[in-house]
Amino acid sequence: MFSTLAGWQTAGLLMLSNVFMTFAWYGHLKGLAAKPWWIAALISWGIALFEYLLQVPANRIGHGAGFSLAQLKITQEVITLAIFVPFSLYYMGEPLKLDFLWAGLCLLGAVYFIFRSA
Repeated sequence: MFSTLAGWQTAGLLMLSNVFMTFAWYGHLKGLAAKPWWIAALISWGIALFEYLLQVPANRIGHGAGFSLAQLKITQEVITLAIFVPFSLYYMGEPLKLDFLWAGLCLLGAVYFIFRSA
């Protein structure tokens, strides 16, 4: 499916969307930890707007190209982990854990089962 232009557009937009989503959901834990929660929420909502401006067209392009809803969701989850791990390690300073590998292997299994009939 990713050999098509629409498949690559979907993946690219979902990757960019996930960068915004990850900062919206977790970036405030580092950058705004001393601020009241509602300030963090407002800033996160502003960041999330950019996520949606990329995610909605990504899903429309992918669905129009023949991705099922399950395939779109699993693709999103794989991309989420691919973005989250470097964010967690480099931006948040979290330690590298073997659990990231196990989670990635589980997602590869999910990819196999969702895309095997495609």
